[in-house]
Amino acid sequence: MRSHGTRRSFLKGFAGFSSAVLLHACTSANSRSTSGANENSEPIKVGLNVGNIPWEFRTETGELVGFEVDLLQEVGKRLERAVEFVDTPFTALFPAVLSSRIHAAVSSITITTERLKTLDFAQPYYDSDQSLTVRTDRGIQSLADLRNKIVAVDSASTGDAWAQQHMEEYGFAEIVRYEGLVPAMADLESGQFDGYISDIPSLLYYTKDRASLQVVERIPTGEQYSIMFAKGSPLRDEMNAVITALKQDGTLAQIHQKWFGAAPESGTSTAEVRSLPRS
Repeated sequence: MRSHGTRRSFLKGFAGFSSAVLLHACTSANSRSTSGANENSEPIKVGLNVGNIPWEFRTETGELVGFEVDLLQEVGKRLERAVEFVDTPFTALFPAVLSSRIHAAVSSITITTERLKTLDFAQPYYDSDQSLTVRTDRGIQSLADLRNKIVAVDSASTGDAWAQQHMEEYGFAEIVRYEGLVPAMADLESGQFDGYISDIPSLLYYTKDRASLQVVERIPTGEQYSIMFAKGSPLRDEMNAVITALKQDGTLAQIHQKWFGAAPESGTSTAEVRSLPRS
């Protein structure tokens, strides 16, 4: 799920989410982008974990929308190739890319040194951290209040790795794992565990209209999201060049404005061109 520039303050840039959500339906899962598509080119199969709000999720009418959906649709348009989205559990995205069942993957995937050993990434397009989300009626205000309590994470995520590394420090009684934010949030609300550690943009977005849930702590991890490819995929450089253009002409800033209600901060990887990540 590095040069990071100025870090966002805890809630900065998230005012206006309500006006952004569900304004634009982009596509449906396994549908293809048709604008400017070259019929003689093979569709780009992009794996994503549907339900990963606000990056890729379904509206009430079943349409697939989100920040990364918009990004990949624009990339496909400029490459004059159709984009075919393949709904895939997060942990299955990695073997799917490695085995070439899909050409690329997104799902707020963080660039890490370990992942770069076997996979390639385009330049980052979003800076992030982890966070702690709790029920508002439990009296939990920070990680320090989770001693002898159960925490949940997304399986095989950077939040999972962080929780394992800090389990002894904070005295977590147990770490439980989920495939996706929505089922984890349902169990948090029903009291199945005490706190949820996951990417802060998704949790701020999800909890903004839910009085029963609250993001109580940002966990600085200095993460950056990107598109993931198999090692040596020529598509990496093609897509990376388009991302550079999207940053330079302001299109990526417009996508950020749409989904987060504010322009990206200067100095972030959404606003500025970055080098390709190297192992």
